[in-house]
Amino acid sequence: MTRRRILSIVFLSIVLIPITAILYHRFTAAISSLGKSSIVHMANPSSPPVIVVGAGLAGLSATYSALQAGAPAVRLLERAPKPGGNSIKASSGINGAPTRYQNAAKYGVDQSFWDDTVRSAGTRLRAESVTEAVRSHRQSLISTLTGHSAAAIDFLVDLGVDLSVVAQLGGHSKPRTHRGAGKTPPGAAIVTTLLNKLKEQHANRFELLTGAEVTKLLTEAERVTGVEYRTATTDTETNATTTTTHTLHGPVVFTTGGFGGDTHGLLAKYRPDLAGLPSTNDPRPGAHTLLSAVGARLVDMESVQVHPTGFVDPANPSARVKFLAAEMLRGEGAVLLYKGKRFVNELDTRERVSEAVMKLLSVEEGGLRQWDVQILLDPGATEAAAGHVGFYLWKGLLQKKKVKELDETTRQTLLEYAAAVRGEVKDPFGRVAFGHWRLGTEEGSGIDEDAEVCIGRVTPIVHFTMGGAVFNERAQVLASEIGEEAKPIQGLWAAGEITGGIHGDNRLGGSSLLECVVFGRIAGEQAAKAALEGKA
Repeated sequence: MTRRRILSIVFLSIVLIPITAILYHRFTAAISSLGKSSIVHMANPSSPPVIVVGAGLAGLSATYSALQAGAPAVRLLERAPKPGGNSIKASSGINGAPTRYQNAAKYGVDQSFWDDTVRSAGTRLRAESVTEAVRSHRQSLISTLTGHSAAAIDFLVDLGVDLSVVAQLGGHSKPRTHRGAGKTPPGAAIVTTLLNKLKEQHANRFELLTGAEVTKLLTEAERVTGVEYRTATTDTETNATTTTTHTLHGPVVFTTGGFGGDTHGLLAKYRPDLAGLPSTNDPRPGAHTLLSAVGARLVDMESVQVHPTGFVDPANPSARVKFLAAEMLRGEGAVLLYKGKRFVNELDTRERVSEAVMKLLSVEEGGLRQWDVQILLDPGATEAAAGHVGFYLWKGLLQKKKVKELDETTRQTLLEYAAAVRGEVKDPFGRVAFGHWRLGTEEGSGIDEDAEVCIGRVTPIVHFTMGGAVFNERAQVLASEIGEEAKPIQGLWAAGEITGGIHGDNRLGGSSLLECVVFGRIAGEQAAKAALEGKA
C-alpha cells in the first residue's frame, strides 16, 4: 500500500469521530478530498524543514503559521493513525475578546478576559508565597493569551470558520466563547478548515505523516537539531509488523498535548488520587519525558482539571472514555440536579463545580468512581445548543421528557429556577446569567406541563492537564524554572497542553483551543525564522 493511499485512509478516518449522522456524510466528502494529496514532495529537499510534533490544533496552527512565515517546508508528525488529537473533540468553543461577534451594546466592550483568567489561575498566581518573578512570568503568558485572542478569532474566521455564536461559560464575567451557528462542533470545524487550507495553499511544502511516534529529540551543542521517530508497517500477506527508525533534522515545535489519558503513567505519578475517574482523553502516554531529557523544566504537573460533566452512557455506564457534556449547555441555561434539586452555580469555574459534585455520594461502576447527577435543558437551552443536543440525542446520552413526566421535586426545582430567571428572586447559588432558558419565564404562567426537556446523567471526568513544559511568551521551551532567568532551549518551541504556566489551578472553558491557536502561531513563526536563518 502506498504512503499516499495510507494518508487517504487516515484523513477519511476523521469522520469516524461521530459528530452527527448528517455530519458524517459532510465530512466524508471534505476529508476524502483532503486525503488525495496529503503526502507530497518537498519544494526544496535540501532545506531543513520545520518539524512539528503532534497534529492537534496547536500543531496545525504552528504548521500553517510556519508556512505563512516562509518556512521552506514543514513535516508534521502524528503518532496516532489520524490527525486532530483531542482538539477535534472540542465542543464548547474558543475564547476571544473583544471581537466583532460580541454584543458590546448589551454587555459593554469586553475588557475583563485578563482579569477572569488571573482569577481562575488561583493560588499558583495570587498566593502570598508566589514570588514577583513567578507572578510576572505567569502574567506575561496570560497577557499573550488574552491579548492575542481577538486576532486568533479573526485568523480563524478569515480562513472560513464560522464563529458567530457567543456564549458565556463558567468562570467568565461576559459571553466570549465563540462557536459556529451550524451543527459542526467548533473543534471539528477548526481542525477540518486548517487541514483544507494546508492542502489548498501549501501542498508543495507540507507533509503529514501519521503513525509516526517521536522517540527522541536530537541535540548538538545544547541545541535541538531534530527528532528520531519510528513508524510501523504491516505486511498484508503475512500480517508481520516491521518497525523502522528514522531521523529528521530541523527546528522542532512540540505540540503533543497533555497526559490526561496517561492513566497508569504520568497521571498516576502526579495525581494518584484521581485513580478510578473516567476521562475524555484517548489512552496514550504523555510525551513530557522527551522534553525533560533535553533539559526542559516542568511546572504545575499536579494541577489536573476534572471537568464536572462527562456523559454517562446508559448503554455502557462503565466506559472509561466518555463524551463531554459541553460546558456551553450550562452556558445556554442548563441546570445540574442531584435527587431533583440544584446544588451549585452551574456557571462557576470547572474546579468549583467539580468539587461540589464530588462532595455528593459517589457510586462504583465497573471499577470507575462516578456520580449520579442529571443535566437538564429546557426548550430554550435545547434550541440554542441544537447542534450539540442533536448529537447527544442521537448517541442516547440525552433523552427527551415532558415536564409532567418528571418527579415532583424536579418540577418544583424548575419553578424556583424560573423565578430566578425572571428576576423575581436572587438565585440561591449566585447564578446571574441564564443563557436562553425560557421555561416558566412568562410571569404568572407557571411551568408548561407538556413542554419537552432534555435530560441526561453526567459525572466528573479527568479532562485537562494544566501542567507541562515551562515556556515563555515567544513559545520557547525553557531549561529554567518558572520565574527564573529564562534559559531557552535553542531550536525547540512548544504550544498547547504540553506546556505549563498559563492556567495555574484551573483553566477557563474555551481557553484550550485559544492557547493552541495563539501559541501555535507564535511557535510556528519563530521556528520558521530559525529555519530560514539556518539555525537548525
